[in-house]
Amino acid sequence: MKRPAIDPALLVILAGVCAALHVGKLPPALPVLRDALGVTLLQAGFLLSMVQLAGMTLGLAVGLTADGFGLRRCMLLGLWTLAAASAAGGWARGAQDLLLLRALEGFGLLLVALPAPSLIRKLVPMSRLSTMLGLWGAYMPFGSATALLCGPLVMALIGWQGWWWGLALLSAAMAVGLAASVPPDGACRSTPGTAGAGPAAQTVAHLSPWHRRLRQTLSARGPWLVALSFAVYSGQWLAVIGFLPSIYLQAGIGGAAVGLLTALAAAVNIIGNVGSGRLLQRGARPQHLLTIGFTAMSLGTLMAFALAPGQPLLRYAGVLLFSMVGGMIPGTLFSLAVRLAPGDDTISTTVGWMQQWSAAGQFAGPPLVAWVAGAAGGWQWTWTVTGACSVIGLALAAQIARALRPGDAAY
Repeated sequence: MKRPAIDPALLVILAGVCAALHVGKLPPALPVLRDALGVTLLQAGFLLSMVQLAGMTLGLAVGLTADGFGLRRCMLLGLWTLAAASAAGGWARGAQDLLLLRALEGFGLLLVALPAPSLIRKLVPMSRLSTMLGLWGAYMPFGSATALLCGPLVMALIGWQGWWWGLALLSAAMAVGLAASVPPDGACRSTPGTAGAGPAAQTVAHLSPWHRRLRQTLSARGPWLVALSFAVYSGQWLAVIGFLPSIYLQAGIGGAAVGLLTALAAAVNIIGNVGSGRLLQRGARPQHLLTIGFTAMSLGTLMAFALAPGQPLLRYAGVLLFSMVGGMIPGTLFSLAVRLAPGDDTISTTVGWMQQWSAAGQFAGPPLVAWVAGAAGGWQWTWTVTGACSVIGLALAAQIARALRPGDAAY
C-alpha cells in the first residue's frame, strides 16, 4: 500500500484546526457585522456562543454514535457541514440568519472534534500518544489565532462575505485531503504497538450496546470530572479571547494592531497545550498541571481587568498569562479523557460528554461576561466571572487527583 504523504494523525489534527477557524472567524468580524447588519453587543455574545449549541445539546449523543458510524466518516461529514454552513453564511442578511447558521457550524465542529482523540489513539503508537493528544489540545487556539490574525486582512480585501466563503472552500479541501490520507474506518484498527492494541481493544463490530456505554460513562466519576473541568476552562477562555477585539477598539486601539494582539493572545495558548503533552510524557502529574493552569487564569484576568487600569502593557501581560499557562488545561484534559474513560469502547462517549459540558461553558461564558460588562459600564468586573470559574476548576483538580489510580500519573 502506498504510504500517505502526510502523517494521518497529523492530518486529523489539521482537520480540527480547520474546524476551529470557524470559531475564530467571528471575533474579528464583529465590528464589521455591527455596522453592516446592526448586530448588538448582546447579539454578538450569542453569536460567539451559538457555535456551541450543538455540542451543548448533542455532544453525548454524537459521542455514543461516532464509533458505530465510523470515526473517519464522522469527521468528513463534519467538514462538509462546516463548508455548507459557512458558504450559506456569506448570504446572511441579519443577526438571525447568522445565529441559525452558527448553530449548524457548531454541529459540524462537533462531528469533527468528537471522534478525533479516539482516531488519533488508533493511528499512533503508545509512545507518541501524550504528545499527539497535547497537539490535538491546541487545535482550537491554533485555529482561532490563525483566524484572528488573517480575518482582518482577508476582510479588508474581499469583505466579510469573502471571509466566510473562503473558509467554506478550505473546509471542503480539508475533507478531500482527509478522505485521501486517513485509512477508511475498519482499516485503521489498532495494530501491535499502537495505543489501542491489546486484548481490550475494540473494533466497530465489537462495540457494547449504546445504552451500556452510556451507563458506564455517566456512572463513572472520571468523565464527570474532566467534563466539568473543561466547562469552566472553555467558558472563560472564549469569553476573554472572543471579546478582545471589541475591548481594544473601545480602548482606542484600531487597525492591524487589534488582530495582531488578539491573535497572539490566542496563539500562546498553544504553548501550554503542547507543553502539557511533553510534561505528561515525562511523568508530570495531571492534577498539578490543572492546578497551575487554573491559578494562572485567575491571576491573569485579575491583572488584565482589575489591577492595572492605567498600565496597558501589564494588562496585556495578564491576558498572555491567562491564555498561555491556562493552555495546559485542555491538553491535560484530553489525555485524562482517554485514561479515565470506563473502557476502550467508551472513549468517544467520554469525549462527547466532555465536549457537551465544554460547549455549555462556551455557550454561557460570553453572554454572561457581556452582561456583566454592560451592567458595570465597562470590563473592569469581568474578572469575577473568570475568577469564579477558576476556583471551581481548582476544586475539580483536587477531585481528579483522588480519582486517578496510584501509578496512573503518566502513560
